[in-house]
Amino acid sequence: MRKIIVLSMITLDGVMQAPGGPQEDMSGCFKYGGWTAPYGDEDFGKVMMEELKQTDYLLGRKTFDIFAGYWPHHADFWPGINEGTKYVLSQTIGKSDWKNTVVLKNPADIEKLKQSDGADIQVWGSSQLIQLLLKHDLVDELRLKIYPLVLGEGKKLFGNGAIPAAFALTESLVTSKGVIIASYKRVGEVVTGDLTI
Repeated sequence: MRKIIVLSMITLDGVMQAPGGPQEDMSGCFKYGGWTAPYGDEDFGKVMMEELKQTDYLLGRKTFDIFAGYWPHHADFWPGINEGTKYVLSQTIGKSDWKNTVVLKNPADIEKLKQSDGADIQVWGSSQLIQLLLKHDLVDELRLKIYPLVLGEGKKLFGNGAIPAAFALTESLVTSKGVIIASYKRVGEVVTGDLTI
């Protein structure tokens, strides 16, 4: 069985929209694109190089469109992206010219993919897809980069409809620029209690 691993850059208020550049995702009149740029350092670079190793990818249609327009021409920075299988969840894409692309149509296709043999599957960007994965309890791990800023608007990692789920911290690092890099694995259901004395 394969694991689905969500990799996300988020702010303290959970915004994940357009971390890489001003034109990346301007939907909803979002004006803070590129908010991660001031926080790069050596620690962050080492983590990114590890995460950029070749694997398989699951992308939402909008993120897929952004990636397909950019990464085939910039493989020197992310060599594995073109060789790995890109699974895209879409009702509108029939096929793609980007090599190693497979189109999935619904959550049942993702569940079948997860049950198959092969490499673990990374989810990059894809805010709407992540909401669907969380709603259907298909996320095994979260690898979050939490930036020390609040934007007050934008697409968020955890929206309404995510199922309650418990995660355990498996690894963490704080970069010299204050970015918390934390990995969590799914460990079961939410447990509640009573703190009254």
